[in-house]
Amino acid sequence: MIEVELKALVPDLATARQRVESAGGRITFAGRLEDRRYDRSDLSLAALDHVLRLRVYRDAAGKVSRASIDWKGPSSTTGTYKQREELNSGVAGDPEHLAQILDRLGFTVTMQIDRAIWQYELQDAVVRFERYPRMDDLVEVEGTPEAIERAITALSLGRESFTAERLPDFVRRFEARTGRTAALSDAELAGGVRYDVSNA
Repeated sequence: MIEVELKALVPDLATARQRVESAGGRITFAGRLEDRRYDRSDLSLAALDHVLRLRVYRDAAGKVSRASIDWKGPSSTTGTYKQREELNSGVAGDPEHLAQILDRLGFTVTMQIDRAIWQYELQDAVVRFERYPRMDDLVEVEGTPEAIERAITALSLGRESFTAERLPDFVRRFEARTGRTAALSDAELAGGVRYDVSNA
């Protein structure tokens, strides 16, 4: 599957969500999204711009709603859109067991990303709002270019604010603007670890 997406900073999350809902957006998940990105000790996956990720969705009570193991190929841009090949497989059992398997095989976590999300289906687009422990709120819009453009119109954030840039670019702008260090995970917010943002 080829993933096509754009991201933008969201100045007012509540207003942006209301606009999506007013345009007919249907919420499909609200809760916590946890990503753990893995690599070999020599970072050979990152060198190829490949991502190996364990993704876990948790509901408001902290219970696992679903989980998947994902692979992403090198990213590229087509026109103004970011795209990359992505393969996903659902995890039927405990995702912690899969994390232990990856650890036993010699993979290490190179990035943790934790955020509260509100995910909508809006016609043929997926619109996901993301709130990080310490960083700007973002929205990601995924779908065909036509579906993405319709969703952007509904969001009314200004077409120029949407970009094919990656999460590290948003982190760098947040830090330059605020003088604060971004925290993309609970562990970073607590000060126990600092990940290389280029792995985000």
